[in-house]
Amino acid sequence: MILGLARSWSLTGYAIAALLVLPLFALILQAAQPDEAVFGHLLSTVLPTYISNSLWLILWVSIGSLLLALPCAWLMARCEFVARRYLQWALLLPLAMPAYIVAYVYTDLLDYAGPVQTGLRSVFGWSSPQDYFFPDIRTLGGAACVLSLVLFPYIYLLARTAFMEQSLSLAHASRIMGCSPWQSFWRLSLPMARPALAVGVALVAMETAADFATVNYFAVPTLTTAVYDTWLGYGNLTAAAKLSAIILLVVFSLIGVERFARRKQQLFQKQSRIQASDLYRLSPMQTLLALGYCITLLLLAFVLPSGILLSYAIDYFEQSWDPIFWQLSVNSLSLALITSSVCCVIALILMFIRRVSPRSSDALPSRLASTGYALPGTVLAIGVLVPLTLLDFAINDVADWLGMTGPGLLLTGSTVALVFAFCVRFVAIAIGSVETSYKRISPSLDMVSLTLGQSPRRLLQRVHLPLLTKGLFAGALLVFIESMKELPAALLLRPIGFENLATYVFQFVSDEKLEHGALPAIVIVLVGLVPLIYLNRSLEQDSR
Repeated sequence: MILGLARSWSLTGYAIAALLVLPLFALILQAAQPDEAVFGHLLSTVLPTYISNSLWLILWVSIGSLLLALPCAWLMARCEFVARRYLQWALLLPLAMPAYIVAYVYTDLLDYAGPVQTGLRSVFGWSSPQDYFFPDIRTLGGAACVLSLVLFPYIYLLARTAFMEQSLSLAHASRIMGCSPWQSFWRLSLPMARPALAVGVALVAMETAADFATVNYFAVPTLTTAVYDTWLGYGNLTAAAKLSAIILLVVFSLIGVERFARRKQQLFQKQSRIQASDLYRLSPMQTLLALGYCITLLLLAFVLPSGILLSYAIDYFEQSWDPIFWQLSVNSLSLALITSSVCCVIALILMFIRRVSPRSSDALPSRLASTGYALPGTVLAIGVLVPLTLLDFAINDVADWLGMTGPGLLLTGSTVALVFAFCVRFVAIAIGSVETSYKRISPSLDMVSLTLGQSPRRLLQRVHLPLLTKGLFAGALLVFIESMKELPAALLLRPIGFENLATYVFQFVSDEKLEHGALPAIVIVLVGLVPLIYLNRSLEQDSR
């Protein structure tokens, strides 16, 4: 703490935070504007369908993900069987797979002309759709199944950690009292893991509310597709802002439910490390069932879509390996590099102020700056468009007043809007990483440095920055990867003629030609594997 820290540091922190929360306030103000034409028409016709589809999708995906994740989490945390060590991290792999690619792969497999129905018709002699019943995957239920397959690892990860941290003495006591493993799970472990499960379900629900690509591919009308269609179809920013405000209300309600669920969470006894002898040893039949369940889930959620994608990439390699692919890669890499660099600088400044300032109010900017991560990409894009459009108009008006030619859409027509949106959304990741690293730096180093007459700027440069290198690198890496994968904001904010890997792949998915975009899709999946490897290594280090 620096008692005489200049007010300019605080003003800098608040200025950065104000810039990052600007889209949120601009969205709310824009949504408050009257618009009877487009929004009134939507309200009287299709808006109830959008809202009900969104809520049903959130409910089904939450239930589906919970049912898929819970058995895996229990088996990995409390049981010992063959290949458990490999499966416990392999079950995280579906997180690296974009849901719209999984949707395309299963549609290709399960449609009328796909290999599954074709095989059934040849085996049973059916000749038309009237001869048999086969569920249509391009429905709300199909979208819920695909999203559940991709999002269940959120709940699996949190539930597994919760089960592993539960005290073994309680499990031993339940065994002494005659409880079977199932009774111990149902009556003891599951109730104790409810806060973690609530957090996982809330995360899955928020990801579902933010999904655009999957529901758009399945032609399921939800609030996110409504925002996209209203802005690009009608060009009505106010109506799009009103729809975005409804999504925002759903997301903040889910955050409130998550906070309410864990308001009384207190852990009085934590299990530091589980020995092999503490785990339930499964019988051969139980091992077969456990392996069958986990491997089937992994096959459906990751191995099968990845294998088909890889086969597409090999078959169409010559067509895909062209200058366009390299240009798209450069676009994605440059966007991600700029975003991660800006986010790390912002995180470093905000967390430095929070650490050394004697004023408790200086902790607020870093918290305000982190709120953007809760905004779905579609909502954030509309929030960014509102202030940048006004700023573009203001710049052109000033140019006209000076008798000069206006620059046109200087901000909304360039990649500035994309970088700004990505920074608003992902700076929370960099802040979290820097905050974690700061906790490992002893405050005595600050005191020694100040005693030797170092200024705050020199303290940051010569003491904190070298010690924060790993945290900054981890934060930059995670922001880089998220920026490479972000699709909804990129679709709405990309300048005319500008594409990156994510928008390019989605274009082929929409045109039912993923084969031609398989190579860029493989790159996106491989990039998505990096944070999972990093996360798995962190978990292994924590368990030692």
